[in-house]
Amino acid sequence: QVQLVESGGGSVQAGGSLRLSCAVFGSFYSTYHMGWFRQAPGKESEGVAGLNIGENIRYEDSVKGRFTISHDNAKNTLYLQMNSLKPEDTGMYYCAAAYGWTNSGFLLTQSKYNYWGQGTQVTVSS
Repeated sequence: QVQLVESGGGSVQAGGSLRLSCAVFGSFYSTYHMGWFRQAPGKESEGVAGLNIGENIRYEDSVKGRFTISHDNAKNTLYLQMNSLKPEDTGMYYCAAAYGWTNSGFLLTQSKYNYWGQGTQVTVSS
């Protein structure tokens, strides 16, 4: 059984930074992909960033140059460094994972993920 636990959310002013963490508990194969998704109030969930562990990375257009996704193999933890935050970045952020690698074009596709965290709230005020 795989469990994902997010942390690091909070409230910041526009232009500020936050780093989200997602700790992975349980056994996992050596190849898998992970991602961050977010859902704003009244809006559909969207993929923010995803990666095939040790391989390619993909970002949603609105966060390119501001967000950085990374993975620490030793700590089995996924991160999302968020800089230059904007009010439109506000939402509940979820970590997701699935076995194996996926085509980079699918890294931001919800249906390609099997395991989800409970979410962490990010609020950016203007």
